[in-house]
Formats: sequence, C-alpha cells, structure tokens
Amino acid sequence: MIFKRKIYEELRRWKQEDDGRTAILIKGARRVGKSTIAEAFAKNEYETYILIDFAESSDEVRALFNDVSNLNFIFMRLQMIYGVELKERKSVIIFDEVQQAPKARQAIKYLVKDHRYDYIETGSLISIRKNIEGILIPSEEVEVNMYPMDYEEFKWALGDSVSVPILARCFAGKRSLGDAANRSLMRDFRLYMLVGGMPQSVFAYIETNNMEKVDRVKRTIISLYEKDFNRIDPTGNASKLFHRIPAELNRNAGRYLTWSATNGARSGGLSETIAEMRESMVINMAHHANDPSAGMALHHAPERYKMYVGDTGLFVTLAFWDKTFTDNIIYEKLLGDKLSADLGYVYENMVAQMLKAAGHELYYYTFPTDSGKHNYEIDFLIADGDKVSPIEVKSSAYKAHASMDAFCRKFSSRIKNKYIVYTKDMRKEEEVLYLPVYMTMFL
Repeated sequence: MIFKRKIYEELRRWKQEDDGRTAILIKGARRVGKSTIAEAFAKNEYETYILIDFAESSDEVRALFNDVSNLNFIFMRLQMIYGVELKERKSVIIFDEVQQAPKARQAIKYLVKDHRYDYIETGSLISIRKNIEGILIPSEEVEVNMYPMDYEEFKWALGDSVSVPILARCFAGKRSLGDAANRSLMRDFRLYMLVGGMPQSVFAYIETNNMEKVDRVKRTIISLYEKDFNRIDPTGNASKLFHRIPAELNRNAGRYLTWSATNGARSGGLSETIAEMRESMVINMAHHANDPSAGMALHHAPERYKMYVGDTGLFVTLAFWDKTFTDNIIYEKLLGDKLSADLGYVYENMVAQMLKAAGHELYYYTFPTDSGKHNYEIDFLIADGDKVSPIEVKSSAYKAHASMDAFCRKFSSRIKNKYIVYTKDMRKEEEVLYLPVYMTMFL
C-alpha cells in the first residue's frame, strides 16, 4: 500500500521550480517510506525512471560512478542493466540508500550540470556523515527531511480527510469542540500513538486490525535499528542509549544521564555516537535553552539534553521491550484512557514528535524553585516571532502550571503565548491556552 504523504508536494515543487538545476536528497530514518515515495513520485511525474538501490546494486553499477568523464557511457550502461529507456528531461534516476555509494553522491554535481535527467537521492542511518569522508558534497544537492507519518497522514491512511482541516479551523478560531467530541477525538488520537507513523505499522493495522501484529512489526523495526546502531558503535552504547530513552524520561531528571545507560560512560566520550544517533533521525533531541529567547540555538547547552524516540508507536513498544505483547497492558490503558501518571512520558514523546514534524527545533528549560529543593521545568520552548512560547505537557485533565507561572514571571518580556497541552477540550483561561494534544500539530 502506498500512502499519501505530504512530502510528495515538496518533491513536486522541487521538480517544477528547480527544473533539473538541483538533485534532491530525501533524508530520514529507516522504514519511514523514503524509497516508496521516491518511486511513486517517479512513476507519476516522469515518463520513465531508473531506481538504483545501492544497498543491493552490483559492483559494476557502483563502479560506473568512479569516473564521470564519459556520461554517455554511464547512461548507456544504466539503460542496458535496468532495461529502461531514459528520455531527456522526461526521466529521473533514483539513487536509493545513496550513503552506501559516496562516489555516486559526489557525481551528482556533474550529472546535474549535464541536465539531461532529474535525480532523487534517499539516505538514512548509517551514517551519511561517515560515508562522505574524502568526497566533495555537491552544492547542487538540496535536502528535505522525511518523518514518520504525522497525524493527518495517519488519518488519510484510514480514509479520513475531513477531521484535521476542521480541527485546524477550530484552532485558528480558538473554538472549543465540546467534551463529547474531544473524547472521541482523543480515542482516535490514542490509536495513532499506539500504532505510530511508520508505514509498515500503519499497513499492519489496516490489514489486520490486530494490535499484536502491529506490535510485532514495530519490534522488527526496532531490531533493525539495533543492528544499525551496533554498526556505528560496536561497543553497544548507541543501542543502550536508545533503549534507555523511556526510562530516562520517566525519571524526570531534567536531562539524559548517559552514565546510567552505559555503565558509566559520560556524554563527552559519547559525543560522536550521540551525534550519529541524532543524524539517523531515529531519535529527536531537545537541548536545554540556557537563555530562553528567539535565538535559543545560539545559547543552548550541547551537553544537556533529553532524548525522544522519533516515532511514538515505536516508543510504546520500546517502553515494554522486555514483555511480550500479551503482558503489555499499555495498549489497553491507552485505548481506554486509563494511562497512569507514571506513563505520562508517552504524551511528552508524542508532543516532541509533533513539534519536530511541524518544523520546530526542540528546547526545554529548567530552573530552581525559591526553596532550591527542586526545579521548575518547561517541557518545550518554541520560537514565536521575536519571542518564545512555553509548552507544558499534561497526560490528564490536570491544569496546574506552577512551572509556567514562574517561568513567565522570570522572562515576562520574552513571552508570546502560553500553552498547556493536555487531554481535554480546548479552552482559554486568562493568558493560558489549554490545547488538546492532537492540536499540537498547529503550533
């Protein structure tokens, strides 16, 4: 099944506006659907295409790009090998898993300059950065990030193209939906949290309506990520850091403590590993904003961060990795809105995923209370014009916001909007907008 994805329109704009003057690189975690959407776009928007999967291509195909002095020969061989006729300005060549063939990626500069055909690249995990040493990255390459299916794409897959536009209008007009409507919408949204946005998981749900089979698919994807992590870090620390994410969020310690996940390894010694995990897009990272302002990127703390799983469906499975599906009562609790307080970090991971998909970099902020015995914490900060908007995440109808009040007193001149993301209907009380979690996509 090929799902409708928003990135398709980005590819269409690239084709129309750049007209072959650039190649486009689709970056994303493994199994988010990069290859599928690239091939679907090629089928629909071009007369012919060739897809070169560098994870499985022959030595001959790889060797073609070692010397690009004779492009006519390269194109002739590709047409013969793949049995496809290339047509000038009407064909596209897909370099799938291009990180496996650095010379082919370097050749993009000359292929684009030739201008006969268009070029789409896909790249994931291991690790684009390690495979570019000694080559020249083409300036003719533009990048676009692909994330797991967002909530609207998930609804599209289920045959619903109406709900999200209605929600967008309600958000824009700050109109409440009513408690009954919100309860129904939350049931639907909790299904999205459980299934997640990985296309294979969504397909398994649509095909079987069986959450046990969905869980098996998610475990297969996580196992694939484990193998990839062990390739970039044979010590096993990358895999340990990944598996520890739910426990670290549950501790609510204000930062990810690497030593607790890696038998004593500190962040400094793991900086390269953590950078590669982040580049893989399997995880999302939120950095502590030392100076909450519109320029948070200039003042964040690189050594102080939280980690989130890029897909909350995978997060749910990862949180109960040591249990079989039949023992995994989180599915029942989530669908029945009986999630206990100690599992509220599932919502925090979901909000991180939605903010990232909406184009925000992730930041948070902590500071001591007047007594100094504990810290206030703002779960997320987003740049909002020349100011910032704090976001607190609640996994219930709980509406207290002592941390936000203290934060807004401390930085009163910098505050734009104040958001409490929770599970009940939208309402505004004084200057705080209480937002049902499924509306996070509109921030």
